[in-house]
Amino acid sequence: MAAHWYALQTKARKEALITEQLEQRGVPVFYPHLVVKPVNPRSRTIRPFFPSYVFVKADLGEFGPSVFRYLPFAVGLVSFGGEPAVVDDALLQLIDQRLTEINAAGGETFFQLRPGDRVVIEHGPFAQYEAIFDARLRDSERVRVLIDLLGDRQIRVELKVNQIRPL
Repeated sequence: MAAHWYALQTKARKEALITEQLEQRGVPVFYPHLVVKPVNPRSRTIRPFFPSYVFVKADLGEFGPSVFRYLPFAVGLVSFGGEPAVVDDALLQLIDQRLTEINAAGGETFFQLRPGDRVVIEHGPFAQYEAIFDARLRDSERVRVLIDLLGDRQIRVELKVNQIRPL
């Protein structure tokens, strides 16, 4: 039997711990997560993309699904009709690609911004100005904001996403 990817359900907020345990045992693991910039500096800076799930690659003929059920902080493999569900490699590659894009574009905060949200420009010639988020540009690392510089008129400015932060 060949090795396939499977979704492993974990207990709440134990994805990183399970990932570490499996990697130490030599089991390939994919833990999709986002980089976050919390307001509280003591908060977690990584958030699971699929809370309570990681993906494992295993030959169940060699391991057996019960190994994953009895792993500390694991619930077990996602199964349908008593059979562990195989996850397509291509799907995991698409998820990884999307997460890379999100994290490169400034992480989760960038994708939570909506037109009209207030932001602060942190870097560049407009540093310390407040602005209004207008749009993400086709280039995933650039945004357009509106700055109130001329009294009642707003000017449009294009910036790199890492130059702004939400208010």
